[in-house]
Formats: sequence, C-alpha cells, structure tokens
Amino acid sequence: MKDTTKRRLTLMARVRMHGLVVVSCLGLALLGRMAESSAGWMSCPPQMVVVAAGKVELRGRCCQERREKAPSRGSGYQGWASWGLPAVRSVVLWGLWWASGRWGPGWVVGLPWLLWLWQWGGRTWPRLRRQPEWRLAGWLVWQGQRLALVGYVSVVVSHALRNGLGGEFKADEVALGLGCVVCGGEKGRVAVEREADGGYQVEMCGHFSLRVAGDDPFRARMVMLVLRLLEEAGPQRGSRRTRDGRTPFVRQEEVADWFGIVRPAVSRIERYWLEADWPNLLSLKADAVLTAELRERVVGVFPAFPWWHMDEVYHHLREQGVAVTYDQVCQVARESGWQQLRQALRQRYHWSAEDFRPRDEWLVRQLLSMVESLVAQREAGGGVTLEEQSALSDIQTLAREAGMAPALPLKALPWLLRVEQVLLGEWQAVEDGQVRCIYCGSTHVVRKSKRPRLKQYYDAEGQVQTVTVYRYYCRNRACQHQTFTDLPAGLVPYSRYRTEVKLRAVQMYAWGYSTYRRTGQALGVKSMTVYRWVSAWGYDLLPVAALFGVVKSSGVVGVDEKYVLVPKNDKPDGDMRRWMYVYLAVDVYTHDLLHIAIYANNDKETALAFLLALRAKGYHPHIVVSDLRRDYGPDIARVFPHAVHHECIFHAMKDVAEHCRRIYGPRFAHTHPEAETLRLAIQHIFAARTKRTAQKRYESVLTLRETYVRETPGTAAIFDFLERHWPRLVNGIESQIIPKTNNAVELVIRRFDQHYQSFCGFESIQTAHLFLGVFEKLYRLTPFSDDAQPAIRGKCPLELAGYDIHHLPVTTLWNGLSIEWPVEGRQNDVPIR
Repeated sequence: MKDTTKRRLTLMARVRMHGLVVVSCLGLALLGRMAESSAGWMSCPPQMVVVAAGKVELRGRCCQERREKAPSRGSGYQGWASWGLPAVRSVVLWGLWWASGRWGPGWVVGLPWLLWLWQWGGRTWPRLRRQPEWRLAGWLVWQGQRLALVGYVSVVVSHALRNGLGGEFKADEVALGLGCVVCGGEKGRVAVEREADGGYQVEMCGHFSLRVAGDDPFRARMVMLVLRLLEEAGPQRGSRRTRDGRTPFVRQEEVADWFGIVRPAVSRIERYWLEADWPNLLSLKADAVLTAELRERVVGVFPAFPWWHMDEVYHHLREQGVAVTYDQVCQVARESGWQQLRQALRQRYHWSAEDFRPRDEWLVRQLLSMVESLVAQREAGGGVTLEEQSALSDIQTLAREAGMAPALPLKALPWLLRVEQVLLGEWQAVEDGQVRCIYCGSTHVVRKSKRPRLKQYYDAEGQVQTVTVYRYYCRNRACQHQTFTDLPAGLVPYSRYRTEVKLRAVQMYAWGYSTYRRTGQALGVKSMTVYRWVSAWGYDLLPVAALFGVVKSSGVVGVDEKYVLVPKNDKPDGDMRRWMYVYLAVDVYTHDLLHIAIYANNDKETALAFLLALRAKGYHPHIVVSDLRRDYGPDIARVFPHAVHHECIFHAMKDVAEHCRRIYGPRFAHTHPEAETLRLAIQHIFAARTKRTAQKRYESVLTLRETYVRETPGTAAIFDFLERHWPRLVNGIESQIIPKTNNAVELVIRRFDQHYQSFCGFESIQTAHLFLGVFEKLYRLTPFSDDAQPAIRGKCPLELAGYDIHHLPVTTLWNGLSIEWPVEGRQNDVPIR
C-alpha cells in the first residue's frame, strides 16, 4: 500500500514537471526565443535537494492515511448547511447590480454560489483540494467575488455623488474607474446644450462610427466640417489656430489626405461655413468653383432659349468659351428653380421656338378633376374650401388668358322670362287693380316718372295699336330687378308682337315639325324673326329640380352620342373639324331625357365631362347601358362607382358582323360559310335564357379559336373582341332589370333627327346649344302618339317619370292646343305663394 502511494506521488510530480516544460517551451516560442538544453535539461538545471526517507515522509504518509481512512462524517453535511453565507452575498450583489442600473452581465450575482460549490467540492474530495491547480482556481473565484462587490459599490457611490442622494438614476451616466477618463462614462453619450449667445455646445463620449455615401461631394464636405469642429477636452495644443480661434482635434493635413483634396480647398470650405455662404458651399460640384458670375451666365441662357434641354445649354456655353461642366449647368437649373418651372410649363404648354400654346388635354383634366371634387362636396352638403377656390380661380384665369374660357350662359330675353313665369308655374288672375312687379309679384312699387310712355303692338288683324304704359321701381330687396314696365297682359317689352303670336310660332315649328320659312309665311313674319322667337326657348335646359323640387329616375340610364354638323367652330383643321357630338342620357324605362349636351370632341375627357354633368343634376343610376365604346368603362366606374355597366348586345352583334365583313369580305356569308357559321354561333350565345346556358355556349365558341386562327389569322380579332366585352354583355342575360339593348336612347335620337333634319345643321356651337334647349323642352313635355307602345301612349316622358305636369300651362301648347291669352285689360298674372 505504501509503495502504491509513493508511485502515485512520483507520477503526479512528473506530470507537473512535464507540464511546466511544455508551457515554458510554448512561452519561449511565442516570444521568438530558442530554448537551450543540455542532456535533456535546461541550461540552468535545478538545484537537487536530497531528502532522506524518515519521519517526515512517514509522518506525511501517516497523516494522509489517517485523513483518508478516517474522514469526518459530518463534513458533507456541514458543507451543505453553510449555504446561508453565499445566499446573503448573492442578495447583496443583486441589490448592487440593480442599483447600478443593471450594469454588466447578470451572472455576476452567482459568483458567491460558485465559490461555495468549489469549497464544498474541496471538502468532499480532499486529494483534489491539495492540488495547486484547484487552490489557484478557488483563489481566482474568491478574488472575482471581491472585485464584483467593490466595483458595484463604487458604481453606486459614483452615482450618488453625481446626481445627489435620492435623485433619479440614469444608467447612461454611470462612471467606473475603467470608463472615460474625463466624465467616467462607460457607454456612448451625446449631450447638446443651448448657450446664451444662441449657439450649441455638443459633448460626445464613447465609441462612434460614421458612414456617409460618396455619391455627392456635398456629403463629403459635411463630414469634413464635422471632423474639423471636433475639439479635444483639456488644454489646447500650441499649433496654428483656425479663423474662429479654435484648435481642432483633426488637422487639415489629415482631412486633405483622407478625402484626396488639397489643403486650400479644406480652408475654403471652412470659410464658407463660418461666413454662412451656403450657395458657394453647395456649389462645389466639380473641380471648378461655381461662382456667382458663372451662375448668372448660365441663368441668362435659360430665358433666352426656354425650350432647350440641359445638354443644349451646356454645348452653347462651351461654344462661347465658358468653362462650365454639364453637372454645373444642371445644378444651376435645379437651385435657381428653372428645372421645376420648366417641367411645370412642359405639362401645361406646347413649347417650341415657333409655338407656345396651352395643352388642351392638361387643362381639360384639371377642369374635370375640379368639377368632380365640387360635385362630390355638393352632394355631401359641404362648402368649397379656400384652397379649392384658389385652384378653381387659377384654372379659370388660365383658360381665359389662353382664349379657352367657356362661353357665358345665354341670357334670356326679357319677354321670355315673363312667358316662362306664366307657362311653367301655377298662376291665377288677380283683379285688385294694383300694380305688381312683373318679376317678383311684389306690390311695393313706386312709379318712376309721371309722363307715360306709348307702347305700340299689332292686334289680331295686324293693325298697329297704341297703349300708355308707365315705368316703376320695385322696392322689394329680394327682387333682382330694380325697374320694370307695367304692360297689359299679352304684351312684352321691346317687341310689337303679342305673346300669343310668339307662342304660336314655337308651336307650329316644334310641334308641327315645320321650318322657319314656312312658319314665318303662315304668321306673316320673316323667317329670321321666327328663328329668334324659337331659339329664345333654348337659352337653358328645363329646370326640373326647380319646377318639381325633386329629380326622379328608374335608376337604369342609357347613354349614347350622335355627331352633328357645325361649320363654324374653333377646332383645329382636320377631317373631323366640322363635326361635333351630341351626348344624350335617357331613362331606359320612362324614356325621359335626363341630360343632353354638345361637345367638340368625342374622347375620354368628353365622356367624363358628360357623366359628371349628369351626376351634378342629382342622378345616381345603379345601371348604365352604353354601346361598345371603350371610354365609357373607366369613366362610369369613376363617376358612378356603385353602378353596373352593361353594353348593348345589339351593338355587339353588329360589330361581330363588321369584323367578319372586314376579314372575309362583303359577301362572306356566300364566299366563306365558316365565317357565317361563327357569326351565328356567337349570336346563338346571347339568345340563351339563362347565364349558365350562355356560359356553356361561350366556352364552346372559344374552343374554335385555334381552328379558325390557323386557317385565317385575322379571325383572332373576333375572339379577342368577344373575350374583352363578354363580362359586360352577359350581365344582361337572365336579368329582370338590365335591358339587353340600348333602344331607349336610340328612340330619342330618332326624335332628335326629325327636328335636326329640318333644321339642316347648325351654324355654330352657340346655335347648337339653343337648339338643344328647345328640343329638350319639346321632347320632355310632348305626349307620345297614339301608335306608340301601349305603356307610353298618350303620355309625355315627364309624366312617365312620375312628375305631375297638369298645372303647367305649357303642356297645352305641346299638345297642339291654343292658350287663351288676353291682350287688353288690367289683369296681372302673379304666382301663388
């Protein structure tokens, strides 16, 4: 047993010796030195000490044997029972760690428990405890625990000294002995203070990094200035100072070397900074300095040749010997605002050396956008904001300056105002002998002069008669007219002809589908006089909302257009210059003409303007029927977002036949039977009674595409046409509300042609507006004939729409009857209030 113990101790001594040799060799190798050896030993061999085997060894062995053989039974229990001391130390460490703002890692709190476990292990395994490595590790853990306690105590004390006892703790202001040598901070910190003179004092502490892109020299100059503004804390060095008396931490030589520029350039940038010369600070985009004189020279070229691009300006300056770069020209355009102004002008005007005129499409888009916004606010019951008023004023002024301002509404003739008051309102005769204002019906009037005037007129036999009349003042503040002439019933101002003659002229021309010449011959007046009488009725469309207080519609509206001849207009020269387009919106089920207007062009903007006008009248259809025109789709979705758009199936079949005629020839039904078979198959789709059947037939037709296209490539247009319009065609099948065709609008267009053909075209767009107003009043108040459809027979469109028109005297004229119109007497017709 003794020999075994001795061998074990000898082996452990050898292991330690060899370990020491290996560590020494590695250390010398890292230091770059060679180890000198002799006979396997170092050049400085250790001193040998001979220890005789005696009491010492025996005593040690016996003590060791006694400790090994008779260990204390309660040692393990005593080690586990001593857990209270590490627990207290751990709690103290946790409190200091939390009070320091949780500075450092949290596992430091467990150091007392690690030391306790290490000591308990030494008591459990005494042999391991006697090893020097074990004792060294235990000493390191003990010293780490002490260092943690001392360190956190210093943190808390430093915080108390800095912020005062009981103050709010800030983790960013913790100071350790290993932190910043000036402020003691352990983490990065930036503080900015406003000084009394308005300046700013910035303090930075910690490790920072700054990365700036190099795509713009101005960013590099900002970094230069930031570096040159940094100052080191403590006494300033004795080198040369800057213009403002500072000694920056970063020298000019270092900045010039880092950024690849010369030192005078760094000095010039600092001078621009100190003098607040921002234009020159921003102007260093190239090697040559963009001075104020060079900037003025470049700016002078812009107004001289405003239609030039930047490269043209650059080449022009280079040809004149001006040392400027292309980047500098672009910079001057951007900084002077010319680039932004030029882009705005390009959007609004056609701009060249020969021409400078507004772009019609841009102005139209702005106007339509403004109208759409105003209509939406009107429907919501809101007012126009100041910004919208300013924008609307700008657009109106621009249109007026460009000669594109819309024509003012036609002013009604005075006599027609009086006639419309009688014919389009509920009136009754008053015989109290009082003089009333012919415009408002007020009796608060005063005679203007004591001398009467003589009014001449033609009687029923055509003889000239004379009657005395007086001028009066109307004292009603709500009346828009200050003076009026008190005329006998049946007479109108500024005309010798009685009102019944003018009404008879309108009746003969409109209701009788006559001409101006024939009407004039029948009444004994000139044709131009009849034209003026009839056209006076068209200065405005029928004010349905004002007459009845509400607008009515079935919700299914058809829209279409018809081209008309207008020789005199402002359209540019071209093949379609003389043609303009009349747009109509018709209620499909009541045949009521909801809106009619004439436009110079037939494009997307025109369709949008017409739909906005329809919406402004108060109509919000839930179904809109149109032909196959593509412009209607986006415009209907924009103006009426909740409406279903349906396309006329009759127009679709006509277009399919036209495609076949263009691809296969005029007689395709005889020359190419397969084309007629395809046309009939497509027509058979829309003859289905259910959508399911129509979908099956549609899919079977699409399967023929490959065969037809392989034989005749042009037939691909037919299949593309069918696929493009299919979603807006199939929604009319199996629907009780959506009509398959747009026949209601076609009916109104035929009625329009009956009057238009006798009119023989319009002279100008102004006369066209007048005619449309006459036609609308005539159509909406004229009953359908006895041979019309039974549902509409004998009723006018307004009656079919649900309006009560029996109280309107004008319906008598439109029925072909005459009105009893007294010419003599003192009767005054006034409105019922």
